Amino acid sequence: MKLGLLTAAFPDLTLEEVAGWAAGEGFEALEIACWPAGGGERRRYAGVTHIDVDDFDPDAVRELMDRYGLTISSLAYYPNNLHPDDAHREAVNGHLRKVIAAAQRLEVGIVGTFVGADKDRPLPENLERFRQIWPPLVDYAGERGVKIAIENCPMIFSYDEWPGGNNLAWAPAIWDEMFSAIPSENFGLNIDPSHLVWLMIDYERVVYDYAERIFHAHAKDLEVRRDGLYRHGTFSGGIGWQVPRLPGLGEVRWDRFAAALYAVGYDHVLSIEHEDRRFEGDEELVKRGFLLARDALRPYMV
Repeated sequence: MKLGLLTAAFPDLTLEEVAGWAAGEGFEALEIACWPAGGGERRRYAGVTHIDVDDFDPDAVRELMDRYGLTISSLAYYPNNLHPDDAHREAVNGHLRKVIAAAQRLEVGIVGTFVGADKDRPLPENLERFRQIWPPLVDYAGERGVKIAIENCPMIFSYDEWPGGNNLAWAPAIWDEMFSAIPSENFGLNIDPSHLVWLMIDYERVVYDYAERIFHAHAKDLEVRRDGLYRHGTFSGGIGWQVPRLPGLGEVRWDRFAAALYAVGYDHVLSIEHEDRRFEGDEELVKRGFLLARDALRPYMV
């Protein structure tokens, strides 16, 4: 496996600046943020544009990556692709298509995104909307030789995302429904063990059970604040007690997760996703966080 990082934590740096720093610190791959250049999403670690898919030169991007000895693990765009507002949903689905087309032009085989959800609808209704909205998106990617990798984050961190969260693809039973509806070989997972920790889902078993559907892997950790869990309980949806951390600072056993990935033949990239509030606020803190995560994960990269 190669060790990489998601560029979204560097909103004020250019792609070349990120690439130069990452290569100099021993990273081997970038998962490149591709939100719309005009802005839009304002949540943390979203709305970042390191490739403007409306206006870029694929040869220049490839030359940049080659110059620093880096590969692109995937293009990253994580909006709510099942947003309840029709106009908003059509806009983000349209941009997702542009990211897919950009991946084809760059000869990058993977686009990472969310399925999305209407947080105020029950799961069966969200699955029915998924069956209507998502097949054309997967077909569009398949026609261009691109795989769609869905991250398993429920997207429920605050009460504006309560009660159902903004991404329904968070549990094995739901994945089974999704893959039954869309059995296409180019539709799979960007697996992130951190979300499975607080959901009490065995992340090692997930790797074994969904090996053929794992196209990409995120390295993010999670701390369960026991006092918050005691006070709010599981019915709170994790609000107040699920705390994103950098790898090595939470509860994921990275040796076991890496062992499972190796056991099933995963040989792509483990991409560090930085969402740790203790290492943000300025560029140097963010970089320190990535280096801490690098040192925690490097022993498992061969």
